[in-house]
Amino acid sequence: MDYKLELVLIPISDVDSAKAFYTEKAGFDLLVDTPIGDGMRVVQLTPPGSACSVGFGTGLGVEAPPGSMRGLHLEARSGSAAPLLHVVR
Repeated sequence: MDYKLELVLIPISDVDSAKAFYTEKAGFDLLVDTPIGDGMRVVQLTPPGSACSVGFGTGLGVEAPPGSMRGLHLEARSGSAAPLLHVVR
């Protein structure tokens, strides 16, 4: 049996700011931005060429404080990620 990681939920404090960062600065593709009922919003973005997405939103049950996700690695096969690495640091 094969397993594939498809979505990693990350804790954020502001959905719109996080969405803008990942789409405008990091170049991720926006797959989903959907309000679901009262107080729930799901946003899912995928780095170009990746099979795994990041997700965040409101009302998702992510209990970690914003900015606490550590240890995720983004691999880039060209120099195109250099501006992103500068922004993330």
